Amino acid sequence: MVIFMEKQADFITELKNIVQTYDNIVFFGGAGVSTESGIPDFRSVDGLYHQQYDYPPETILSHTFYRRNPGEFFRFYRNKMLFLEAKPNAAHLKLAELEAQGKLKAVITQNIDGLHQAAGSRTVLELHGSVLRNYCEKCGQFYDVHYVKDAAGVPECEKCGGSVKPDVVLYEEGLDQKTINDAVHYIHNAQVLIIGGTSLAVYPAAGLIDYFNGEKLVVINKAPTPRDSHADLLIQAPIGEVFAQI
Repeated sequence: MVIFMEKQADFITELKNIVQTYDNIVFFGGAGVSTESGIPDFRSVDGLYHQQYDYPPETILSHTFYRRNPGEFFRFYRNKMLFLEAKPNAAHLKLAELEAQGKLKAVITQNIDGLHQAAGSRTVLELHGSVLRNYCEKCGQFYDVHYVKDAAGVPECEKCGGSVKPDVVLYEEGLDQKTINDAVHYIHNAQVLIIGGTSLAVYPAAGLIDYFNGEKLVVINKAPTPRDSHADLLIQAPIGEVFAQI
């Protein structure tokens, strides 16, 4: 049964009660977790999908486009996907705090910005990879994000001359199987699943929440999601504002 509180204090109290009661909580988050850190999402009114480019972002961020037009891919990637000045917000910090207290067992994120780790979270499953990791497709040499950002054109490996690719999952690419298996494990065994800052529109990532069969499902998102009617607690508000109060 959905509990929707009209007064903010009511749903904050209910969320506090859930967090205090349970010690096996898992968080599943998306772009909305980082928008309050100044990183735009793709699907909101002000997101990248509502801006104009020579190609749609979905096309540029596809495996096919990366192979066929790597120069244009990296021009877009540097301009629109790297936000190295962004800092963790209240949501990131609270999740790290809950993990340190032993209550939160894992953060499962669709984001690629590394802000959960920057906030102090340790068990972070990055379904779509991370802009902070880059590797040579030929020899496997690792490169940090600054190497890619500062390179001219297509970044090349200093050791072998191969192309350096961000360790992010592009459209048409599959998710890492170990990450998926770990996410299923944590979600399946959780007492509480908190879904936050995601429209649950990106598959297969969004389908992972089907494995939850615990006691409390919490949904925190500004816009409606397909799981709202299944939530035990539904909070339609920015997640950073909500987590700042618990």
